[in-house]
Amino acid sequence: MHAGNGVDPGTGAIRRPVVMANSYALPDDPSELDWSDTGTALYTRNGGANQRWLEDKLVALEDPRGTGTSAVALASGVAALHAVFFTFLRSGDHVVSSDVTYVATHRLLTELLPDRYGITATLVDSSDPDAVRAAIRPQTRLVHVETPANPTTRITDVEAVAAIAHSAGALCSVDATFATPVLARPLELGTDLVVHSLTKYINGHGDAMGGAVLGRTELVERVRADAMVDVGGVISPFNAWLISRGAVTLPMRMRAHCANAQVVAEFLEADPRIAYVAYPGLASHPQHELATATLDGGYGGMLAFALDGDADLQNRFVAALRIVTSAVSLGHDETLVVHVAAGEKGRAAHFPEPFRRYGHLRLSVGLEDPRDLVADLSQALDTVIPRR
Repeated sequence: MHAGNGVDPGTGAIRRPVVMANSYALPDDPSELDWSDTGTALYTRNGGANQRWLEDKLVALEDPRGTGTSAVALASGVAALHAVFFTFLRSGDHVVSSDVTYVATHRLLTELLPDRYGITATLVDSSDPDAVRAAIRPQTRLVHVETPANPTTRITDVEAVAAIAHSAGALCSVDATFATPVLARPLELGTDLVVHSLTKYINGHGDAMGGAVLGRTELVERVRADAMVDVGGVISPFNAWLISRGAVTLPMRMRAHCANAQVVAEFLEADPRIAYVAYPGLASHPQHELATATLDGGYGGMLAFALDGDADLQNRFVAALRIVTSAVSLGHDETLVVHVAAGEKGRAAHFPEPFRRYGHLRLSVGLEDPRDLVADLSQALDTVIPRR
């Protein structure tokens, strides 16, 4: 709550202001300045006041014991992912990655980086450490995993994967957007870097975009210098201010997201009109025991499910919802649903069988009263598949 905040010396306000300047006053003699310096206030592309205050808060969330972690806040979650790949990979390098990831991650690793820079990737089921180990090559420089994975909620044993990466002389990065630092802190388990889409839970209000890379200072400062200053993926001051405001309530919100998602998942799993439910808090989840061992205080607010029927049925169900909003993104205060139809192309080919057969409804469970959410889901089910 207090990290990154302080009394404004100009006004005495007890909240940091929004500093919208894009430039800062130079010294009388700037001839010795390094114009790419990120430690001196020069130009907001090199780092701004609100960005620095947000980074202090992110470090406090991710590394509460203060063990030398740094953060760089960027314009979006994808900017943060790209920053990791851009900074630490070169032509000819190889990446081992989760085969189920955010769609932009999949495209970066399977299309853009191979086609433009000759960087190759092997996609594996990262919940199987043996599969990760078998995919390692002499050219492997990075092992990147996403846990819980989007959209299947698959869980990876981060500690085991980090050990495999390090034994091969590679870095290990984790996209922990679904978990947030409240439920999982991969750096404590031996990973080198953790990536968050700040747009999602850490902001929590659906009104700002941002991303972050956290890790050892020497690694993060390379990201700051290369991918922020010289590629320009800097976060705007106003977005940084909004995310700082939202992050204050993250621990409280995550407890509610987790509790609500558990209620909703159990309701859906008990209804025979539902084909499947993927939620780590259910005993039926393939990695339920691993999730219980590695997620601290809950199983997250994300789940995926499908009705027992075709894409038209899924669409009619979504249209019948009254409280749940059909929209992309996740981690908002309100519950969001997005229907993705079945398909075998691209990353969908790596999804489990029920996802490939039915498609999926990705549900980001919000902060409403769970009884209202269950009632809304129930009436929508009754609308499209009346009870007999």
